[in-house]
Amino acid sequence: MEARLQKVLSQWGIASRREAEEMIRRSRVHINGALAQLGQKVDPERDIITVDGKSVSAQAHPHLTYLLLNKPTGVVSTCYDPQGRKTVLDLLPEKLRKGLGLHPVGRLDADSTGALILTNDGDLTYKLTHPSHNIPKTYQVLVKGHPSQAVLEMWRRGVVLDGRKTRPAKVTLLETLADKSRLEIILQEGRNRQIRRVAEQLGHPVVKLHRIAIGSIQLQNSKQPPLSQGNYRLLRDEEIRTLQEQVKHIPSKDGGEMREMREMRE
Repeated sequence: MEARLQKVLSQWGIASRREAEEMIRRSRVHINGALAQLGQKVDPERDIITVDGKSVSAQAHPHLTYLLLNKPTGVVSTCYDPQGRKTVLDLLPEKLRKGLGLHPVGRLDADSTGALILTNDGDLTYKLTHPSHNIPKTYQVLVKGHPSQAVLEMWRRGVVLDGRKTRPAKVTLLETLADKSRLEIILQEGRNRQIRRVAEQLGHPVVKLHRIAIGSIQLQNSKQPPLSQGNYRLLRDEEIRTLQEQVKHIPSKDGGEMREMREMRE
């Protein structure tokens, strides 16, 4: 059965769909000896697909791998950075960094820290980054000043960004410091730099932002030792099953039928 090339490459664990699109744009992919085109459909059973001159296939698909990384500051959530900054893949050993097709699911910006999933499961990546996903993400956020109850309630109800109101959020005041406040924020959407932009708009800019959980997957829990910044661990089988269960309502769509790789951002 034919499918779009970027979807096939993603399902085989070669790259995420977004990265596969970039590989195609850079003329790194050929179909039956001819230069591949973005959006081109292929039959994985009949067509010969090569990347950088090497044939790839479903049989060569590496074992599906799922990691939880505690991202430190100054590291970008991409597989390659044209500015030469350290990427999340640079934090992994070579056996994981090369050949498996691991990629981050969504992003945390360079100044933010915390929980980030990496996998080579293209279908799960698609569903987790789909606009309709509703997996909550939990953050601990240090902001300037002392937000009033009225400000916190505005944040909870939703704030207009780019002409569209954010979904309701759970915002809890954890600690009041001399000139800062520590909040816990739980979001069920992932618009670009959402927490930072809302905090700025409400007059309490973010000082530090740390994601502590993606759904029930936590950086610290009773079953695992604490995961320090820059380190990673394999997801447990029950964590993988929980993720799959939470996104099972999202159909696997072709990349050309919708913008499937909307990034999970803060």
